[in-house]
Amino acid sequence: MTASAVTLALARVAQPVVLAWGLRRALIAVLAGAASTLAMAPLHAWPALFLTFPVIVWLVDGSGAGRWNGLGAAAAAGWWYGFGYFLAGLYWIGSAFLVDADKFGWLLAPAVLALPAGLALFMAAGFALARLLWAPGAFRIVTLAAALTTSEWLRGHLLGGFPWNAFGYALAEPLSLAQGFALVGLWGMTFLAVLVFAAPAALADAPADTPRPALLPAVAGVLLIALGLFGAVRLAALPTATVDGVRLRLMQPNIQQDQRFNYAAKSDVMRRYLALSQRPAGGHGLAGTTHLIWPESAFPFFVAREPDALAAIADLLPEGTVLITGAARLAESSRPGNIQAYNSVYVFDHDGTILSIYDKVHLVPFGEYVPLRGLLQRLGIEQLVRVPGGFLPGDRLRSLQTPGAPAFVPLVCYEAIFPNAVVPRGSRPGWLLNVTNDAWFGITPGPWQHLLQARMRAVEEGLPLVRAANTGISAVIDPAGRTIAQLGLGREGILDSELPAAVDPPPYAQVGDAPVTALVVLVLVASGWRRRARSGESRRLLP
Repeated sequence: MTASAVTLALARVAQPVVLAWGLRRALIAVLAGAASTLAMAPLHAWPALFLTFPVIVWLVDGSGAGRWNGLGAAAAAGWWYGFGYFLAGLYWIGSAFLVDADKFGWLLAPAVLALPAGLALFMAAGFALARLLWAPGAFRIVTLAAALTTSEWLRGHLLGGFPWNAFGYALAEPLSLAQGFALVGLWGMTFLAVLVFAAPAALADAPADTPRPALLPAVAGVLLIALGLFGAVRLAALPTATVDGVRLRLMQPNIQQDQRFNYAAKSDVMRRYLALSQRPAGGHGLAGTTHLIWPESAFPFFVAREPDALAAIADLLPEGTVLITGAARLAESSRPGNIQAYNSVYVFDHDGTILSIYDKVHLVPFGEYVPLRGLLQRLGIEQLVRVPGGFLPGDRLRSLQTPGAPAFVPLVCYEAIFPNAVVPRGSRPGWLLNVTNDAWFGITPGPWQHLLQARMRAVEEGLPLVRAANTGISAVIDPAGRTIAQLGLGREGILDSELPAAVDPPPYAQVGDAPVTALVVLVLVASGWRRRARSGESRRLLP
């Protein structure tokens, strides 16, 4: 097929999208958004974006007929696209409301619809910003990349931030492509993903607007190939090394959520943890294990207030073995009827002594605390976790020291999804530990998406990641993102592994988001200048 034939064929596909209006336009946007989630975990079908991202370009192209220079029409298309994207990508969040269905079941449908509707506002802003700076030609696709990177960054930071399934994660598989996270982080990969996958839209342009329509797609293809080659070279140059003398054992109990906060199940839960932790593997139980790791909020009680539990931990641990576990910690300010707690990580020595504690800083809205609590509780809305006063945030992210291993940064649950925010300033640890409980979400894509995002933090920081999850997926990941050991979703078991060694900080760990921020600002300024120049030229041509 000749280049002109390709242009003609794509123009025929683009025209109905550009000219669509009303319900048809909304439906196209919703379907394109929903189909874009195929690129995310667990499917990783990122070539689908070569079909859906050009639709974004054509939707913005077709917004010019709307009022306010097309801003309203572009924002509406962006909202519908975002609603389809987040509904298809986050529907599994509804599973959390079925854990205590008698109390929270009525919130399932409102929550499953309200969260995508709210997050779609960021997508609407990205489309509107692109339209504000829009001008004919292939460069408008670069403008779109900068505008959507801006809106995705805002989604990851405003109102506590929720950068789940940001577009950059489409390039997290295969692992050679994922090495780009070590260079430019999530937001740089988001810019690249939009640019690469939207580039084919230029092939449908009229020659008057884009004289060489194949140039941008060719550049995008070269960028994608170069990224893959860079990644392959980096992987070959960074073979997995391990820390001498460290032997990890991760315990994955696979306890259902309704048991984990049931004090009456205290004895059963503790017996299960102790039995699993001692399960023979490779001819031994805990012998030779230096660090035993249990998942987030492991106990249906405050472990530091239960002498029998502390005694059981001391009996479990042989000399030279440390226990690192998630656990709720009762706040000292708590009073009868006004219980408040921290979602914490404890480090126990072999004699049951508490060596150090970390309190989770980044709490989950509506899961661990309720924003505007006084108002919303009057409407019957409470946090999902059964702590009457909700959780309190810790004061800061910090490293913890542990005998026999390098210092580590504990990341509780979704603290691992925030790029450039998992390592304390001025203190580089030897590894990252993500303790989590994804039992809320059952056997759905949620835990796979969570694992992928945590895994990219390892690549960005050049640090190994150890992940202990109640129902899975537990894993040990090296600094290049290789999975050294893994225990699947919905399984009970233990995972024995050595601890991978850290590598030198990659570029992203050293400079963060500054280069990508500068690039996005430069593109937006250039787009504004270009739009103004085109507008001035159009006015001069008017009679």
